[in-house]
Amino acid sequence: MQHAIPCYLMRGGTSKGLFFLGEDLPADIATRDRLLLALMGSPDERQIDGLGGAHPLTSKVAIVSQSNRDNTDVDYLFLQVSVDKAQVSSTQNCGNILAGVGPFAIETGLVSPASTHTDVRIHMVNTGSDAVARIQTPSGIVNYQGTAKIDGVPGSFAPVLIDFLDVAGSSCGALFPSGNAQDIILDVPVTCVDNGMPVVLIGAANLGLSGAESPAQLESNHALREKIEAIRLQAGELMNLGDVTNKTVPKMSIISPALNGGLLNTRTFIPHRVHEAIGVLGSVSVATACVLKGTVADDILGASFEDGIVNIDVEHPTGQFSVEMDVSGSANIDTFAVHRAALLRTARLLMRGEAFANPNI
Repeated sequence: MQHAIPCYLMRGGTSKGLFFLGEDLPADIATRDRLLLALMGSPDERQIDGLGGAHPLTSKVAIVSQSNRDNTDVDYLFLQVSVDKAQVSSTQNCGNILAGVGPFAIETGLVSPASTHTDVRIHMVNTGSDAVARIQTPSGIVNYQGTAKIDGVPGSFAPVLIDFLDVAGSSCGALFPSGNAQDIILDVPVTCVDNGMPVVLIGAANLGLSGAESPAQLESNHALREKIEAIRLQAGELMNLGDVTNKTVPKMSIISPALNGGLLNTRTFIPHRVHEAIGVLGSVSVATACVLKGTVADDILGASFEDGIVNIDVEHPTGQFSVEMDVSGSANIDTFAVHRAALLRTARLLMRGEAFANPNI
């Protein structure tokens, strides 16, 4: 007999996933993960017997619970469910799915709405960092309609404004975990950075690429994928992440001069498929590397940034991502600091009801 589990399907930014209240899932992690794999239909490249969308960007899970922490409303655990492997990973945050956490918390009664907008204080369990999401709640009801647009999502919606707090080094222990603005791995210059998401930046030219290649072109280049994975495995050790063979971090971002009016162009392996856009926290890490002197991004840009508010437009395959940061000391890695990072996302409730897992798995 099939067991029904209360579930919301939500789009957050350029991702889509299943949202659950923590109390509705098994407390035992192994049992929980088996259930989530069955609900998504993994492992199967089509996820045909589940709710997954046959891509890492649509095979995600948010588990949200009432928080017992001071000055925090809810705890948010992000889980990446592999499409073609029986693997559920909690080693990273997801800033796109994060955009749906505030609306979900209000919709499910975890947070009481205000009359115009509601600031939802979110603790990101994966890395122990916090964020504040401002949700439009006219008359105490979550509003999803509006004029805000983000590249990679058709249409316009109500804005979800997110302020990230204390995310620098949240996964690796330091903003630049190797201690260097630039390292050499397998004869390739790289920059390892963690401002909410561990990312390795590599210049496209150093891989024999222009940077304008499509995700499909990059994924079909098997020699390139093997080279990038070899670099990723060594970078994982360098970034205090240990053996990352079965981990979804670090992400690998191939960078090149801007193509469409932004500051820098990107193509990002996440880590084995290529993102159709770029992850929220991944874009924050890339933007961070743009500002510091001596990084591989600085080699391409050759720009100087003054202390204070900077706006970085990061290009990706389907548009741009704007990151606002408050920085200081960008001339030297020993003095460099990011005091604040903020951005705009949108989210939408797609469906709510009950999910059913195959009881025979």
